[in-house]
Amino acid sequence: LPSMQTSGSKPCPCPSFKLREVASMYFTMIAVFLVILVVALQGSVPHESDFPYKVPLDPQGLLELSWNVSYPEQAVHFQLLVRDLQFGLLFGMSDRGEFENADLVVLWSDGQNSYFGDAWSDAKGQLHMDSQQDYQLLGARRAPEGLYLLFRRAFSTCDPKDYLIEDGTVHLIYGILEKPVHSLQAINISAIHRGLQRVQLLKPNITIPELPSDMKTMEIRAPDVVIPSQETTYWCYMAELPDSFPKHHIIMYEPVITAGNEALVHHMEVFQCAAEFDSFPHYNGPCDSKMKPDRLNYCRHVLAAWAMGAQAFYYPAEAGLAFGGPGSSRYLRLEIHYHNPLVFKGRRDSSGIRLYYTATLRRYDAGIMELGLVYTPVMAIPPGEDAFILTGYCTDKCTQLALPAAGIRIFASQLHTHLAGRKVVTVLSRDGREQQVVNADGHYSPHFQEIRMLKEVVAVFPGDELITTCTYNTEDRSRATVGGFGILEEMCVNYVHYYPQTQLELCKSAVDPGYLHRYFNLVNRFNDEEVCMCPQVSVPQQFFSVPWNTFNRDVLKSLYGFAPISMHCNKSSAIRFPGEWEKQPLPTTTERLREPVPRCPPAPGSRPAAPIPLNLVELRRD
Repeated sequence: LPSMQTSGSKPCPCPSFKLREVASMYFTMIAVFLVILVVALQGSVPHESDFPYKVPLDPQGLLELSWNVSYPEQAVHFQLLVRDLQFGLLFGMSDRGEFENADLVVLWSDGQNSYFGDAWSDAKGQLHMDSQQDYQLLGARRAPEGLYLLFRRAFSTCDPKDYLIEDGTVHLIYGILEKPVHSLQAINISAIHRGLQRVQLLKPNITIPELPSDMKTMEIRAPDVVIPSQETTYWCYMAELPDSFPKHHIIMYEPVITAGNEALVHHMEVFQCAAEFDSFPHYNGPCDSKMKPDRLNYCRHVLAAWAMGAQAFYYPAEAGLAFGGPGSSRYLRLEIHYHNPLVFKGRRDSSGIRLYYTATLRRYDAGIMELGLVYTPVMAIPPGEDAFILTGYCTDKCTQLALPAAGIRIFASQLHTHLAGRKVVTVLSRDGREQQVVNADGHYSPHFQEIRMLKEVVAVFPGDELITTCTYNTEDRSRATVGGFGILEEMCVNYVHYYPQTQLELCKSAVDPGYLHRYFNLVNRFNDEEVCMCPQVSVPQQFFSVPWNTFNRDVLKSLYGFAPISMHCNKSSAIRFPGEWEKQPLPTTTERLREPVPRCPPAPGSRPAAPIPLNLVELRRD
């Protein structure tokens, strides 16, 4: 437990001084006992080695967060390393990384005394002590590298001021206090050094399969990159496999980060290039450079993806991802996202991804299948929308035709949208009844994408449906956002990783173009402004000319909710499976999954809304 201190009583000439002193000591002992009791009730304090997940919070690495997840306790244990403590810090969570309406834990000092407490911020950013103290301080200690704070937080507290920790992305926020403050309310969050970091807090509890003795490694690293002195850079590097490289299975991969750059390497992906080209040019430079060869755009088959805070990725014991051999390209493209908000100059980096592979092939080849919406402008989002929903379907007709009788097993998933995406979810449906969520992210960010192992393998059988729904926010846009490959266009995709591999590589949909044509005719009929229906005018241009009044918005939403779809049930050759795929009816859902009810922890009893004093002076002598 941290050392505790209480402020002494002011001198009092009254004769009851000794009685007051005894009472003060008594209540201090009671407070200390309650803190000890709370810690004891929450289980043993984790050791430093019990924190498998780690991420730097700030670009300089002054704050480093480690954590573990206890599913039996339904709680997360945090260990926060503060390398250069000044007068305190803020740490917490919010919906999308904002400091308003945030759930916070605060350590602050007035220059003499220090305090730790659970707090929240209102819509104006004003801090308040939480009446329900749910961040439970478990310990504090000094070490040569800095101050360690250990605290615990339940997934759900049933406190309306608290953030619900759930599967998917969590936006962590932090702030550093550089001046003493005399109260929590005196902290001006707009005037402090602050930032955010995105992580997946609730990592799945998965057994790591045994690795074979003949396992080899291959590092795909961009050599000696001088990180550009700008906030965001996407760097591309081309690598190639040895000549006549036979078929192997990738069974694991992990990041290789140049020491000192842990806070700058945001995420990385390795793509395999299209086998239809015999060769690809060498390249090592920015992905958006005019010098980048156009052929690199044909390297889009994901082999590995890592994002900050993620651990090593393991394939199930039954399967591996095939690469090498006939029909497989020798060429790979590494893409690194550097996040350099402090605009460091001259930083060199040779980060990348280490692949673990074996020549002893496992029972199944793993496959990657695209679910969601086709990249087409017929799917559009009006401007000024706070939560516009688009849905893509993998229909029962397609899975009935393309999946083996024994079905497939989905073990991992990578969700993907562009900049307007806010939520993504894929649900498995059978006979019109939703069965389970495949993957969901209610706080999705396009700036944090990784392949995530699922908590449990999802079995998909012929005749099942996979329904992917994306929610978008276009409040900052003045014209429609259409589907497409451009960063200001939109996507709605779930790349599911599964076994055994089948010929089905893409199972996606889009609204029938003929029904969209009827929509534009309707807009012309009921609006003074005309939307040009000329054959030479593209669908995006027609959307850009729509006057976005309430009627036109509502009709478009309705259209996407009932109109037939064009179904893309595609093989790896980009050719559809035989069958009729145009003007297909939307799948009908007769029974939906119930929303999960948060589990409230036991009532903590009458714990006052007061901060815990910390004697940091005494901790310095430890």
